[in-house]
Amino acid sequence: MADYARSLRANGVPVPEIARKLVITSGKNQGQRPSVATVYRILAEDEAES
Repeated sequence: MADYARSLRANGVPVPEIARKLVITSGKNQGQRPSVATVYRILAEDEAES
């Protein structure tokens, strides 16, 4: 999910639209969509590692 979010962001897709395209694949929230804040957090972690 995180890799897909990063690739969409690299292609210029807005974060709210990325959140609508993603689906959580494991855990207690399986099958649900992540919040926009979660997507921002995923993308921020990627930038912090660089």
